[in-house]
Amino acid sequence: MKSAPKIGTVQEMSFLVETKHAIEFAGDGGMPAVLSTPNLIQFLERTARHALLAFQEDTERSVGTEIELRHLAATPVGKSVTCLARIIHVEGRNITFHLEARDEQELIARGSHRRHIVRIDRFAKHVGKKSGA
Repeated sequence: MKSAPKIGTVQEMSFLVETKHAIEFAGDGGMPAVLSTPNLIQFLERTARHALLAFQEDTERSVGTEIELRHLAATPVGKSVTCLARIIHVEGRNITFHLEARDEQELIARGSHRRHIVRIDRFAKHVGKKSGA
């Protein structure tokens, strides 16, 4: 790492909910097309990952190791969502985040997330062993 991630570091990212982000059963029995939880998690993880970029060497990346999330409210296709990731704990290469997501009207999700900073070469070697490469 270039430097230890700083507690309080915040990253925000916004996106527009598209049909590809909606629950797969939208339209089934009148269900409206709303943002799915797995897609919301993907955007929140990406936000946390971006918060760590300034602290990493070019030979490092961060990987998610844990997420705990409450998806509190539905967001329809066509609305904007802003994701926030704030570093709340650092222990070596393990970083814990507080997560929030808001749409144009309300808080839609809250939780916590852990990421681990890995060295690309070591990580690739380990994965290669598992895949038989």
